[in-house]
Formats: sequence, C-alpha cells, structure tokens
Amino acid sequence: MTQPVANTAVPQPGPLYRLQQKFASTSVAAKIVAGLLILVAWELGVTFFAPKFVARPTNIIAVFPDVITEPEFIEATLSTLFAVLQGLLIALVSGTIIGIAMGRVKVFDRLLNVYINGFYTMPMIAVLPLLTIWFGYEDSARLATIVFAAFFSIAINARDGARSVPPEYLEVARAYRARQRDVWFDITFMSSLPYLVAGFRLAAGRALVGAVIAEFFVSLPGLGMYILSHTRSFAHNEAVVGVLMLAAFGLLFEATMNGVMRRFFPWYRREDRKD
Repeated sequence: MTQPVANTAVPQPGPLYRLQQKFASTSVAAKIVAGLLILVAWELGVTFFAPKFVARPTNIIAVFPDVITEPEFIEATLSTLFAVLQGLLIALVSGTIIGIAMGRVKVFDRLLNVYINGFYTMPMIAVLPLLTIWFGYEDSARLATIVFAAFFSIAINARDGARSVPPEYLEVARAYRARQRDVWFDITFMSSLPYLVAGFRLAAGRALVGAVIAEFFVSLPGLGMYILSHTRSFAHNEAVVGVLMLAAFGLLFEATMNGVMRRFFPWYRREDRKD
C-alpha cells in the first residue's frame, strides 16, 4: 500500500529576499540606488572625517558645468582622446597581423612567444623612462606608451584566436584548393574575431591608463596632467571631474563596441542577460 504524502508547508520568502529579487529584475533601479548610496556615504565621510579641501559630490556637481566648458579642460580632453585613438589603431593593426601570424606559423610563434608574454606582464611605468629617452619628452613618447600598453593584449588574443580555428575548416579549404588569402582572411581572421574583440576591449583600458601615466611622467598637456596639476593646487573637485571624464571614455567605448557588434556581427552575442 502506498503511504500518504505528508503535507509540508513551503516556507515563504522573507522581505529581504523579495527586495533582492525586485532589484535583480530591475537592474537600472538597482544601479541608481547603489550609486546614490555611494554618493551619500562619500558626502558624509568627507563632511565628518576629511579636510575641507577634499572633493565631495555636492562640490563636484557645483563646479562640473564650469569645468567641462573651460578651454583648458576641452583641449586636455581632446589631446588625450586623440592620442588614445591613434595608438589603439596602430596597436590593432600591428597586433592583429603579428598575433595571427604567431597562431598559424610555428616559426613566428617560437621566435616571438616568449617576448610577447614577457612584455605583456611588464609594468608600463618601468618602460616609460626608456621610451622618453628614445622618443623624447613630447607627444611621441605618449603615443609609444599607448601602443606598448595596447599591443600585447591584441597580439595575445589574436594568437589564441588563430590557434582555435577548427581544423575541419582548414581541411575543407585545402581540399577545395582555396587561395592562401582566403584561408588567412575568410577563415583564420573571421574565426579569430571573438578573441580580437576581447583583446581590443582589454587594450582600450590599458591604452587609456598608458596615456595618463605618460602625461604624468612627461608633463604633457592632457587629462592626466590636468588632474595632476589641479590635485597639487588643492583643486580636488576639478580634478575629480577629469577622473569622471576618463571613466566616461571607458563607458562610451564599451557602449560603442556593443553597438557595433550588434549592428555588424549579430552572430557574436553572449547569452541574453537583462542589464
């Protein structure tokens, strides 16, 4: 005979769980609330525990319109942004070519693999004094630093992408006597594209860091020097506006990359998530 199944009461979720689920389903609201909490904690912490010259959100909001419209800030922003874009373009072209060559040609991989990995782990601040000696204390030193910061991320990801090409694709290409140009571009390059996108995203952040470090070290006009000079003169609110502009660069780049991928590469998508 079958035994009767005992009725077990299902525990009801508590208010904390329901609140968590609500914010998880509305990520925009969760982000806004988290940002407001951070700003309130920042404001209260500076008010009660920090000197008066330390930046606080209310003061930053007060000076923000004047800072972003002053010619010095606009010139510094454009200088840094143009240098980063120029360096990223150079690093993207050279890193893609060298990385794919390393992934498909064993001779290149054996010759360059150790040096690519070694320079990738090297701190940029350690290389900067050498770059200033070679390129001088001018814009070319900043550009070289940006290229150095971005190149290795792209090259390593391009190499890994070229290695990950399914061998069946190459066998079919050889069986149908495909031209080498088609094998390299239509098969190897296109199969490596997800890796290149990941490497390019990493390289963009490293390039921005390299530009700011170079401006600190070489005293070049740019956002890095703008932040440093205003910090030294205790104009911390204006300096934080420069920091926020750097963060805006990163967010704008990520949004641009997502838009480009959705528009031109619809097949390259992560799992659908509610962001």
